[in-house]
Amino acid sequence: MTPAARISAAITVLDQILAGSPAEQALLRWSRASRFAGSGDRAALRDLVFGALRQRDSLAALGGGLTGRELMIGHVRQSGPSLDAIFTGEGHAPAPLTGAEAAVVPPDPLPDDLPDWLRPAWRQALGDQADAVALAMTQRAPVWLRVNGSRATPEQAAAVLAADGITVEAAPQLASALRVVTGDRLVARSSAYLDGLVELQDLSPQMACARLPLAPGLRVLDYCAGGGGKALALAARQPGMQVSAHDVAPARMADLPARAARAGAKVQIQTQPRGTFDLVVADVPCSGSGTWRRTPDAKWRLTAAQLSDLVALQARILDQVAALVAPGGLLAYMTCSLLEAENGDQVDAFLSRHPGFRRIDQQAWTPLTGGDGFFLAQLRQG
Repeated sequence: MTPAARISAAITVLDQILAGSPAEQALLRWSRASRFAGSGDRAALRDLVFGALRQRDSLAALGGGLTGRELMIGHVRQSGPSLDAIFTGEGHAPAPLTGAEAAVVPPDPLPDDLPDWLRPAWRQALGDQADAVALAMTQRAPVWLRVNGSRATPEQAAAVLAADGITVEAAPQLASALRVVTGDRLVARSSAYLDGLVELQDLSPQMACARLPLAPGLRVLDYCAGGGGKALALAARQPGMQVSAHDVAPARMADLPARAARAGAKVQIQTQPRGTFDLVVADVPCSGSGTWRRTPDAKWRLTAAQLSDLVALQARILDQVAALVAPGGLLAYMTCSLLEAENGDQVDAFLSRHPGFRRIDQQAWTPLTGGDGFFLAQLRQG
């Protein structure tokens, strides 16, 4: 596909997303209907669509309106080549610009690519970093790997990755974390990944897991396990623990046994946790505002009512897991959110309802630290 044809395809997909279709579904629908497109075309289209969603409002201002065509006009106006070279109307290229489209004068400054209703909460949570974090959210997120220490050292893992055409660099914040510099789309097929030397995991949750105190013999429960990434990370740090994983939707954990076997880790799946645990990790459902670089359409779909529902759900989950924490045990509350309603305020409310717990540690990460936005509070029972 030519660059102009890719822009046309992006216009089609973006119009579907703006009409309400989730981004992944719209991309999959286009891919199935466009068998002629190669892997490079699909990757380029994904980059165009996700880039436009990350910068939706600023590109709309550059393009003159909020349609797929106007977002792509904004994209080309921002990054080049010339509009006349893309919008030719020839072959599969989009139609030439109208006089009105060519005459658009963008505002100065451009919008900050945040939903209007969310901006006060964003600024309240991030303070003087609010603008810098909003700008970081318009960029593509880096790909991070967690080195499985029971299989390889970071240096050994980097060498094996390099043999498969993947270059990485070490994270200064955490020895076991590697940032993919080139070849990110090769990771899932690499021998380092297939042999369990590395796992895909963002830097921030890696740092959160590394912050938890572990010891042999601990009984650990990853309560909202999803795919089980945190259970695997904790099991890799301290193989002598008893690590269990639970999720209200067990199908989300379908790949966990294979991933654990690949990593040489022991993780027990529990559909109904019983008894108490020395450490309960609750990475609860949230707005995902810390991960909007990866799921940018979610930023524009979130509503105030949905956020309120999520905060209520998080409170219910915290109340449920409180009973699973052994006396003297630890509850690790986590979100991939940047918003105080889901983070510090949620913890404050929990402690007011459960005076037997006390906060011993709290940490928040933003994209300015290299990974996704993430939050951890460690709450001790007794």
